[in-house]
Amino acid sequence: MANVSTGGMTTTDTNKTLIAVLGVLLLTMGLGVVSNAIYAPSHAEKPGYALPAGEAATAKGDAPKEEPMPALLAKADVKKGEADVKVCQSCHSFEKDGVAKVGPPLYGIVGRPKASIAGFAYSDGLKGIGGNWTFADLFKFITKPSAYVAGTKMTYPGEPDPQKRADIIDYLHMLSESPQPLPQ
Repeated sequence: MANVSTGGMTTTDTNKTLIAVLGVLLLTMGLGVVSNAIYAPSHAEKPGYALPAGEAATAKGDAPKEEPMPALLAKADVKKGEADVKVCQSCHSFEKDGVAKVGPPLYGIVGRPKASIAGFAYSDGLKGIGGNWTFADLFKFITKPSAYVAGTKMTYPGEPDPQKRADIIDYLHMLSESPQPLPQ
């Protein structure tokens, strides 16, 4: 039987072209299925990740006793505290005569009056507290700033580990021309 010609292309040529296109499409789909089987993404059991937001509330009497702050400061490590404040450096400066960034400079914070850096826009809550920054105040503040000062502008969620807080405070208290003695 003779091939039917339609404007220079025969039916056989048309069929071959269509089979080639379909073959390429099937091959592409097949490669997609095989590659998905080989390189299947792993899905988390629970989507998202945990943010440091403090410890879960426990029943009364079940909560472990936290060591007193002076005992934690007595065994604090300045080098660990310096490493722990790396995340703070995006908002605070730690150098003498450091400039205010998103947050005020922290050089000489221990013993300094609260909300006292000229030109820095402190929250009304912090301005209303008054007094100087003590070791105890800093310990409570670093635990959860929003619980210490209502309406604080500081978005840091807090440090739940009491020993890390003590390390940070030990480092901060050394940032001074005349560091205050640690509480006993």
